[in-house]
Parts: sequence; C-alpha cells; structure tokens
Amino acid sequence: MGQPQPILPGVASGVSMKKKFYAVLAAFLGAVQATVASASVFPLPVHGNIVGSLKAVTTNRDDTLLDIGRFYDVGYNQITDANPGVNPWLPGLASKVVIPGEYILPPRPWKGIVVNIAARRLYYFPPNQHVVFTYPVGVFLPGWKERLATTRIIQKFRMPAWYVPKNIHAWFQKKFHMNIPWYWPPGPENPMGELAMETGLPGIFIHGTYHPWGVGMRASQGCFQMYPENVAQLFPMVPVGTPVRIIDEPEMVGERDGQIYLQSYRLLHAYHKGGAGGLQRAVVAIRGYMSGHHDRIRIDWRRVRHVVSMHNTVALPIGVESPRYAALVAALPARPYAYAPYGASANGAAVPPPLKPAASMAGGRERINVQVYFPDQKKP
Repeated sequence: MGQPQPILPGVASGVSMKKKFYAVLAAFLGAVQATVASASVFPLPVHGNIVGSLKAVTTNRDDTLLDIGRFYDVGYNQITDANPGVNPWLPGLASKVVIPGEYILPPRPWKGIVVNIAARRLYYFPPNQHVVFTYPVGVFLPGWKERLATTRIIQKFRMPAWYVPKNIHAWFQKKFHMNIPWYWPPGPENPMGELAMETGLPGIFIHGTYHPWGVGMRASQGCFQMYPENVAQLFPMVPVGTPVRIIDEPEMVGERDGQIYLQSYRLLHAYHKGGAGGLQRAVVAIRGYMSGHHDRIRIDWRRVRHVVSMHNTVALPIGVESPRYAALVAALPARPYAYAPYGASANGAAVPPPLKPAASMAGGRERINVQVYFPDQKKP
C-alpha cells in the first residue's frame, strides 16, 4: 500500500499542520491509555483446534449488524453471513442475531501472525503464552491481490503519514475519477490509520483504517485493515521480527469433543480461477484431516454440501445426526444487546470512546476491557 513515513514534531509545514498533528497525537495517546474493546482471546485447545463459542443477542431499535459485529470483534462478512435474511442496517427491534464467535484455528504452526484471507481474519499466537488473539481484517478490493507467503514484521509506525504509490493513485483516477492527494498527513482521515506494521512483502502492511466499517469487507489495495481499537491492542504486543504467514483457506476443518466441524467462507476467485470448487476443496480437506485418525466418525456428506453452499462463516458439526444450523440457532439463549450504536465519533482512525448503555438497557451487561500500553511506556 506504499511506504508510510513516521512524522516527528516540526516536520509538518505550517502552523496549522503542526497544531493538527499535536492535537491528534494527544488524543491518540489519551485513547490508548484508556480501556479499549477486548479482542477475542482464547486459551489454545489441549485437544482439537477450535476456540470460542456461538452467542446470540436481541437487538434494540437503533442497532445495526455492523455495530454488534464490531463490539464482538467480528467483521462485516461474518456477522452478515451468519444472519441471512437480517437487514444489516435495519435488523429491527428484538431481532435475534447470531454472533459467530467460534473459530477453527489455521493450520499449524501456531506461531506469530497468521492471516487467513478467505476468512478475513488475523490470528496472533504470542510466544510462550498458550493463547491466541484473533481479529477481523479488511482484505483486498476486486482487481487487487495479496500475496500468499511467509514473511515477518520488519518495521512499526505510530501516527504514520502516507505517500500514495503511483499505481494506487492511478487506480482511483480510473475507477472513481478521483484525483486523491499524493500525501496524507497523520490523523483520523489517514487511510493507514494511526498504527501500522510493515511486513517484508513490498507494500503490504497490517494497519488501522479511517474506514472501520470496511473491516470484514474487500476494502483494501493489498494491505490488511483492522478496527482502530484492535490494532491499538495488537501493535504493542507484536515485536519487530514476528513471523507472518498469509494463507487462503476457505474450507476449514476442525475437531472439538469428538465431533468434526466445517467452517466455510466464500471463495476469493483471485486465488481459484479454474481451480477446485468449494465442495471439492471441502471434501479433500475433510478426508485429509480424518485420514487414519477418525475412522469411527461418520460424515454426513449432504450436510457438507449444505454448509459449503451457505458460506455462513459458522463452524458447524458435520457428523451424522449432528444438529443443523437452524436447530443450533434456535437453542442459543439470546441476551439483549446492551449498548448504543458507535455513532459518528467512531468513523475515523482513532480508538472510539467507550460505548454507552442503550437508553432502554440501563444496568445491562458489562464489557470486558483490556488496558493497552506501548512497549516503551511504563505501566502505572
């Protein structure tokens, strides 16, 4: 996505630019010292390869699926595909919304950062901690393509400026007839967000975004975009040198409590032109996973076909006589979603302020928070 440049005091020209920079920097440092939304963090499973669980909430009048998804750390693709038939912008009062917070972990090794492009999800396995942090990400727009490779984090930038590469500038002119600026200063309107981690792949960064509602969508020119509050949590945890593995695994096979699961994401055809379809890939993945280890488990192949055709992003059991998705959803207890929408203050690259309880939900559910610090800052 081009090379960001760290901005230092006095570099920006003009008094107004300096004032804007200092104001943004002060607001940012204040935000990261405050509590921010917790990531989806789970202990690594002793047996199997699945973490998390399905949840359900009921909506208030002003809720959107995007607000609910952001609160629970799922992207647009997950929250909408898991709730077919629910209007993402107007789900309605007291609608039941499934939170697809159950994840089949990527193939081993569980080390460093792994990004599954098909899932539009990032996994971070910190060394010697036996946990996994997982976050939704925005991936490439149609016409762009990230590279499937193994690399590492080579630099980290706070409050980056962005010099737009010629190919991206030309793409905006051709696609949207927009003559975008060649230079974007730090701040809430910077497409790189307020924190960026450069990988060893030229032009590929993991960074925040000034358009957080694009997380889980195809909204990038090759980088991986994160919610501002999520990148604020991930950034200080990841040292330079951390390995990064970029994969494309639309059909994920997992195991929990003796049951085989399948998690199916929509194919990104940039990687599958003329290749195997989703069902064929799922069959190969299931047979490969079960080979020589799970002879007693009988797979319902009609169920497999149905899961692949739905692409609802939920990890679903596929054994004979296992419950169907509709039955699982019907059995999920649903608690009222307790928070007001994020609002206009959460539309930029800054960490949003803490959510307020919805007017009709006084005394509702408490949010789990995580304190965020940069590596060179002392904890109080």
